[in-house]
Amino acid sequence: MEPYELITLLGPTASGKTPFAAALAARLDTEIISADSRQIYRSMDIGTGKDLADYVVNGKQIPYHLIDIHPPGYKYNLFEYQHDFFAAYQDIKSRGKLPVLCGGTGMYIEAVLKGYKLLDVPQNPPLRESLKQKSLEELEVILASYKVLHNKTDVDSAQRAIRAIEIEEYYRTKAPDVNEYDPLHSLIIGVDIDRELRRKKITRRLHARLEEGMVEEVKSILETGVQPEDLIYYGLEYKYLTQYIIGELTYDDMVSQLEIAIHQFAKRQMTWFRGMERRGHTIHWIDATLPTEDKIEITIKLLNNTY
Repeated sequence: MEPYELITLLGPTASGKTPFAAALAARLDTEIISADSRQIYRSMDIGTGKDLADYVVNGKQIPYHLIDIHPPGYKYNLFEYQHDFFAAYQDIKSRGKLPVLCGGTGMYIEAVLKGYKLLDVPQNPPLRESLKQKSLEELEVILASYKVLHNKTDVDSAQRAIRAIEIEEYYRTKAPDVNEYDPLHSLIIGVDIDRELRRKKITRRLHARLEEGMVEEVKSILETGVQPEDLIYYGLEYKYLTQYIIGELTYDDMVSQLEIAIHQFAKRQMTWFRGMERRGHTIHWIDATLPTEDKIEITIKLLNNTY
């Protein structure tokens, strides 16, 4: 069997991917490429769970890529991610290292593993106008009507749903061939966390982040001139905290609705990963509760085809 070109660590939110990836990268003397659709934004730190301290292992800074590369308010997309990923990937490979891809945005991960040829989809003003009065639930129904589905794991705001529909409508008539980039032969490790443990960690982490100043973080971004609708676009923490700050939600309603939304998001992530398996990806699931050293040893054995 040909050697692996990449190690991919994936899993739902709160599964402990980042410290595992950093420890593995330290052991292998390599670098990490993020596959998180929100961590690419600067200043959006607490809400996206960057936890940059996790990238320091035994006093050594583990190099990471595709974090903090655009300002808040920017509308990043899959087309850009794929090109940014391969630039980082080739950079790491040029130094003789085996890159580690780590994150929970399934569409980003699958796009680079399969090397999809993607199109830079322009805005469609007439389509946006026809959709702007529809609710998120109505937009999700429309999105589900397309045979080729956009990544729904991140679609939890009307703006994002409209953009997803816009993409699918464009691809309906201009669908590209696959493989602009070559597919990558990757060892894929999934961090398997029990549903109830995941729920407990999500709840505990949400309250910890609120205590760390997540509300103040969102306020400070808004004070720089970023429009509320542009933060709401990002969904989850930035959607609900912005709605609280501008007076659309009470604090208690914000916390309650956000907690439910994060649980739903984690469930959608797992649905995507299971779909990846059905689409031919082999994911080796490792128990999230194992000690980090055990996870690393299992990964290295899989890497060497001895597990």
